[in-house]
Amino acid sequence: MTTRNLDALFQPKSIALVGASNAPGSVGQVLSRNLLESGFAGPVLPVSLSARAIRSSIAYQSVADLPMAPDLAVVATPAHAVPRVVADLAERGCRAAIVISAGVEGEGRQAMLDASKPSLMRILGPNCLGFMSPRRGINASFAHLSPSPGGLALVSQSGAIAAAAIDWAHARGVGFSHLLTIGDAADIDFGDLLDYLALDHETHGILLYVESISDARKFMTAGRIASRTKPVVVVKAGRSAGGAKAAFTHSGALAGSDLVYEAAFRRAGMLRVGGLRELFDAVTTLGVGLRVYGDRLAILTNGGGAGVMAVDALEARNGRVAELSEDTLQRLAAAAPAHWSGTNPVDILGDAHAPLYGKALEILLEDRGADAVLVMNCPTAVEDSTFAADAVVETLKAKRYHRPVLSAWLGQTAVAEGRRRLAAAGVPAHETPDEAVRAFMHLVNHRKNQEALVRTPAGLPGEPDLEAARSVIAAARADGRLTLTDPEARALLRAYGVPVLESQEARTPEEAAAAAVEMKGPVALKILSPDISHKSELGGVALGLNGADEILSEAHTMLQRITKARPEARIEGFVVEPMVHRPQAQELLVGVAQDPLFGPIVMFGAGGISVEVIADRVVGLPPLDDVLARDMVSRTRISHLLQGYRDHGPADMEAITGVMTRLSQLAVGEPEIAELDINPLLADADGVIVLDARVRLRPEGAERARMAILPYPRNLRREVEIGGESVVVRAIRPQDGPAIAAMVEASSAEDVRLRFRSGFRTLPPGWPERLSQIDYDREMALVALDRDRKILGVSRLAGDPQGETAEFALMVRTDQQHKGLGRLLLNAILEYAAAKGLREVWGDVARENAPMLATAKNLGFVKTPSDDFTRVKIVRTLEPDQVPA
Repeated sequence: MTTRNLDALFQPKSIALVGASNAPGSVGQVLSRNLLESGFAGPVLPVSLSARAIRSSIAYQSVADLPMAPDLAVVATPAHAVPRVVADLAERGCRAAIVISAGVEGEGRQAMLDASKPSLMRILGPNCLGFMSPRRGINASFAHLSPSPGGLALVSQSGAIAAAAIDWAHARGVGFSHLLTIGDAADIDFGDLLDYLALDHETHGILLYVESISDARKFMTAGRIASRTKPVVVVKAGRSAGGAKAAFTHSGALAGSDLVYEAAFRRAGMLRVGGLRELFDAVTTLGVGLRVYGDRLAILTNGGGAGVMAVDALEARNGRVAELSEDTLQRLAAAAPAHWSGTNPVDILGDAHAPLYGKALEILLEDRGADAVLVMNCPTAVEDSTFAADAVVETLKAKRYHRPVLSAWLGQTAVAEGRRRLAAAGVPAHETPDEAVRAFMHLVNHRKNQEALVRTPAGLPGEPDLEAARSVIAAARADGRLTLTDPEARALLRAYGVPVLESQEARTPEEAAAAAVEMKGPVALKILSPDISHKSELGGVALGLNGADEILSEAHTMLQRITKARPEARIEGFVVEPMVHRPQAQELLVGVAQDPLFGPIVMFGAGGISVEVIADRVVGLPPLDDVLARDMVSRTRISHLLQGYRDHGPADMEAITGVMTRLSQLAVGEPEIAELDINPLLADADGVIVLDARVRLRPEGAERARMAILPYPRNLRREVEIGGESVVVRAIRPQDGPAIAAMVEASSAEDVRLRFRSGFRTLPPGWPERLSQIDYDREMALVALDRDRKILGVSRLAGDPQGETAEFALMVRTDQQHKGLGRLLLNAILEYAAAKGLREVWGDVARENAPMLATAKNLGFVKTPSDDFTRVKIVRTLEPDQVPA
């Protein structure tokens, strides 16, 4: 993750335009007009081979002729000239460039990147619409409009979509802090921009239009950081299911599908919406600071039909109609007319006057069974809709309520002023019940996603039997097989603590008959073949067999059937297992697959032989815990059956989520697994049991996508003695944000200045989250805690995108210094860097920070002078066990 030199893009002091033109209708002419007429306070320097002046500004024939080195350059030359222009800009000292030009591909693209690399110049594009920052008067784009200043940042992969968004927002008075189109994203991508915008105080909400992502882990890390500080709303185009044709399992069929992106956005704390209008509606609702803690909605209306429409929309989105308390109903009955609805939705009838709106809203806001209230108005001749809106506003002004209020004033002319007054008072104002309910569910889903993004599962109680699991995989590899047999699949699952139905292998029909007799009851007979995965489709499964004679007959018949259907298949015998009689159990499907972009995924849904037809399934990204697993279950239709119905009791949800979390553990721990399906997993009140499973391994040498979210590194935990006291050193957790802030507050102003190069005494908003929520890949932070779990010190490492070097930082609480804690933490982070294979670790230390310089010197750092700081470096040429202790 890097924001290096992005300040030159967002806050340039000077801008060069290479490819400026006066030719009417040309891209160079539009760029010149937009740059020169948007109010940028610094110099704009046109570069043109043919023109002496561009719109009355002197034009220069080359980059070398420019009177100064521009911070930012906009390049709109033919594609073949771009690498040379970028090289000239880099040589001149330019730190960022926006490459508008299309067609910079293949060798030209690489040549452009090679030219920018020595000076670390950043490139936005190529093939992009450009960049706009209205507050700074920057319009470095060929867009048809200059947007108004505001608090939203838009990052779009498509220039056309960005142009449409500008047009849409302009008509509705929506303003922007920044608009960026990344085009082909040769250098600057979503991850970089999310990381920058997360700490940009002018940006209050981030909008993304995504077509594809190149680096899943980078995107997830930056997205999770940004989502902790401000709303991030995303539109994802394209709903590919490219992996379905080649899939071995139902889980594998989801690799590359839209469901995986959906899971990624959820886990990153982002809110996914369906289109541009919903994009702006969602960020507007979230941006006013409304928060909900559940999905129960109370509805107040003067029209019964509008209430019914709201309920329909709510249930379609898996929200719940709030159950009002008896006290609330009695108070409403005392205030409302005789024929009011008597329940939720609260219909106070078409002749309701404004004071009744205010009173009814007050009563509903005091009911703890409602998480939010939707107030709706249908225009009538009895009461002006504007007065009803005023009553709502006055009620909210009179007392602070902790439940959000949304509104839907139905109609156009008669209700326009009412909607305006509601919006001005901070009440989201919508035109239809469906839009208002959708906004409420945006709040609900955003809350769930926020809860998901801060979870960093540390693992399950007890450890899997890794030796047993890997011996199963090794045996299949040794046999030259990618498919595990039925017994092998069961052994693998058993090693990870997944409850499986015990079975017995039989090489011949006679052995199968003998095994069935020992089981003393009805049995299932399955063909055992490493070449057959979908056994039932070929008649390789027989259920409910009784007695040796029936088993013997069916085994011979099955052999004939399979041999005829698949003569090339190797038949190793049969699997015999007892029939399971659990009439109230639900058939579930749980699986693991490898997504080409996001790495391992876990799937849950309805199982059985009709799984493809029902298509009731969701995807999650490991690592999972029980809360994340339970959320996945709740998003399926079968979850309603699992809660119990009629004479069917509720299923053991703890057992179900236990299987899911153990499969998550397996997905992380066994990278050799390409696809795994458990179908069916029987689940009822007595627990769960696996009846059948299929497992396929990755081909030897096949490339495996990295995990999008690394698991928490438990192995870094250690206990040490410092100054006679026990201290725990471990990797930082997202939940450590408040403790980090407390450590800074407990430190002296001088120590805070030396660490952060700033005069603040407390961490600014968003900083504790940024410092505590890391991806454990490019970044690592180790904290030292005392017995009260207070943080005494932190050492930190932030690596470069190439994985070669990293910057370190260190801070020890003022009252804990001079005990050896700083040396301990710095040495621990160096050991981590060495184990990771980093070539170089460096840091910037203030000249007057003598203790830090002394500690660094003792650990092998050498000084490199600079104008303002002493840059302390260590070149990592040692083996991990040779790092200074």
